[in-house]
Amino acid sequence: MSIDTSKVADSNRDEPATPAKPSKAGAAANWADERLGLAGAMKKQIRKVFPDHWSFMLGEIALWSFVILLLTGVFLTLWFKPSMGEVTYEGSYAQLRGIQMSEAYASSLDISFDVRAGLLMRQMHHWAAMLFVASMMVHMMRVFFTGAFRKPRELNWVIGSLLLLLGTLEGFTGYSLPDDLLSGTGIRAADGFMKSMPVVGTYMSFFLFGGEFPGESIIPRLYAVHILLIPGLLLALVTAHMLLLVYHKHTQWPGPGRTEENVVGYPMMPVYMAKAGGFFFMVFGATALMGGLLTINPVWKFGPYDPSKVTAGSQPDWYMGWPDGALRIMPGWETHAFGHTISWNVMLPIIVLPGLMFTILLLLPFIESWITQDKREHHLLQRPRNAPTRTAVMVSLMTFYGLLWAAGGNDLLATHFHLSINQITHFMRAAVFIGPLIAFWVTRRWCISLQRHDNEKLLHGYETGIIMRSPEGGYSERHLPIKESSAYTLTARDRDQVFTPESETDDNGIAAPGSRKERLRARLSRLMYADNVQKPTREELEEAHHHAEHERELEAGLDHPASGHEFDGHNLHEVSDEPLRPHH
Repeated sequence: MSIDTSKVADSNRDEPATPAKPSKAGAAANWADERLGLAGAMKKQIRKVFPDHWSFMLGEIALWSFVILLLTGVFLTLWFKPSMGEVTYEGSYAQLRGIQMSEAYASSLDISFDVRAGLLMRQMHHWAAMLFVASMMVHMMRVFFTGAFRKPRELNWVIGSLLLLLGTLEGFTGYSLPDDLLSGTGIRAADGFMKSMPVVGTYMSFFLFGGEFPGESIIPRLYAVHILLIPGLLLALVTAHMLLLVYHKHTQWPGPGRTEENVVGYPMMPVYMAKAGGFFFMVFGATALMGGLLTINPVWKFGPYDPSKVTAGSQPDWYMGWPDGALRIMPGWETHAFGHTISWNVMLPIIVLPGLMFTILLLLPFIESWITQDKREHHLLQRPRNAPTRTAVMVSLMTFYGLLWAAGGNDLLATHFHLSINQITHFMRAAVFIGPLIAFWVTRRWCISLQRHDNEKLLHGYETGIIMRSPEGGYSERHLPIKESSAYTLTARDRDQVFTPESETDDNGIAAPGSRKERLRARLSRLMYADNVQKPTREELEEAHHHAEHERELEAGLDHPASGHEFDGHNLHEVSDEPLRPHH
């Protein structure tokens, strides 16, 4: 029996098949691929898998903030005049009309009042710079706390540290450009910082300013550094950072199905690119909202820079606040020798301390690698509690940073809380040394306590909130085992190995080479690992499960609602990780 298929499908049995005419986009893509070979190179990358977790978005905030900086910076470049030539202001801001000022300051006022959307772009640019530095800091803390800097990502940590340093310098050069009284005060402070360095300080100042401060070259030179040199370095480092991220594959949190050899997540195209694109517009929208509603750096209030004046209460942007705090609480130490004065009170907090802190930040992965001698590749993240000493080190550094940052506002603390600024200064001088030690001890003990709590959950289950009474009259809380996926996550960590040095002498009693270094490494290894709570062994887990099964057998007759438990519903509750009561 023949069936008429013309009603359900078309057929070309009477005519030869011909290819459909390609679209214009497809034709253009094919033309480019025939000449550049992009399809073969990109085919693998567009299907690359990225894990999905909210903490990974912190790095994206830094990336999209940098993109916003580039976009708004291009707009501002079209209108800003980096010149210290004197002009008479005749713009829209009546309170400064007729006053002599530099072309840089006059153009900043024109952007703010006369260029359409100029003030919005100025403020978006400034807020994006704040967000860029802040997100890099938080992102680096996330990387350090989770151990994402370990092999093979040490170089990416170095790149991230350089990005943070360059971002800070870029911010300083940026808010120095308007040549208002506030930014001029900051440049004047920078001149004093340079001159505090022995021998080379005055030469560096003359080279930068083209003579004695303020000269006529500093704004054009800062402008070139701000729009060419540092952005070029930032762009190169961001590109290298992203390429290494793709090459090494993204880290992921431990869980069922996730190992050191795979990545569980979504492909770059179309899922991840859609999410990343949407997140860019969220960051852009938030930055535009702040730029439109929240005033920042109102240069018209400060007036043009005059070397004979200083803005009252002048303070730098927040990310420069911690060296400013160190400068404020530093004792007035100076040394006079051979007709020269060494200003330790300026050089130590502004030149030595930031360099020392940056060096420590840069070397943290390599110091830990030397102590642990761990040469394996790590692609699974660690929970901060499972590395107590590492977590405590970063918290102590954060405490040191935060106390110095608070010291940078000692005048505001004194006026707002009616305190003595001298008492605040003396307190901060002690707190910056004592506070980090207390933070280290508390954080480390806290992490070890959380490790102990995790082991209790693995061995005895989670607390249900139901109090059971035994026939003997004793009371105990009922526990239920946690889910297998949660147990997998809690046990997905390596056992810590405390380093023990070999014999310090050879058979002839001669000290072995490097024995002193090995003893130091052994002491640091004990400090790092000796007090950690290791995960339970297989035998301990089996014994705990056997004990739990025995208890459930004894409680089998208690599955009916007992007096006082009619509404608990525990007799209907399945063994899972969900709490028995809504408020638990």
